[in-house]
Amino acid sequence: MTEALVLLPGMMCDARIFEPQINVLSRERAVMLAPITQGERVEEIASNIIDQLPQRFALAGLSMGGIVAMEILRRVPDRVTRLCLMDTNPLAETPPEAAAREPMIVRVRAGRLDEVMREAMKPDFLAPGPARMAVLNAVYAMAADLGPEVFVRQSRALQRRRDQQSTLRKYKGPTLILCGAHDRLTPVKRHSFMAELMPAAELQVIEEAGHLPPLEAPEATLQALRTWLAMRRTVA
Repeated sequence: MTEALVLLPGMMCDARIFEPQINVLSRERAVMLAPITQGERVEEIASNIIDQLPQRFALAGLSMGGIVAMEILRRVPDRVTRLCLMDTNPLAETPPEAAAREPMIVRVRAGRLDEVMREAMKPDFLAPGPARMAVLNAVYAMAADLGPEVFVRQSRALQRRRDQQSTLRKYKGPTLILCGAHDRLTPVKRHSFMAELMPAAELQVIEEAGHLPPLEAPEATLQALRTWLAMRRTVA
């Protein structure tokens, strides 16, 4: 039976971040985009999503969506048939990183969301090229639609997130660790580290992408997802 695919977008992103992949994959299987906007803790966000998911599913998360995906995996590993983590981070936030979010939260609450987003998601986090600003503008538009309260909730959740290394070590299902070669926010070496933790993980680096491969390199991302979805499962 073909598994349903659950996609989790990055911070301040919605279904538009995966639009190129959803348009194709939804012809072949059930595809669900689960928002990561409800809750001020990753655990709360994951709980809200789990209640809405099929009994068994393939799970893919980008950036903050990957962080939520790891928490879902920690809670219901038997329901996750396969896992894809894209441009994300399994580590807890350090105290300096958490503290750095406070001024951004203050500014967003003062009506400066667009300004903060343009500082937080910088051009050099993406691959160089003529399409870079179009991708960034798409992200800024999603952020504007989601609004300041979502930014604050997601920031709080990231500040309090747990280390998920032990969760990854335990998982034996087919796993794709995907990242863009130009990602300076969550670099390739972080993804190599994740792949080494996991018994059944394959690392794929997309040369023409940075932090947002689904929009920067949509066809390469689609093919990577298709290959992952076709991987043989060796555990029930």
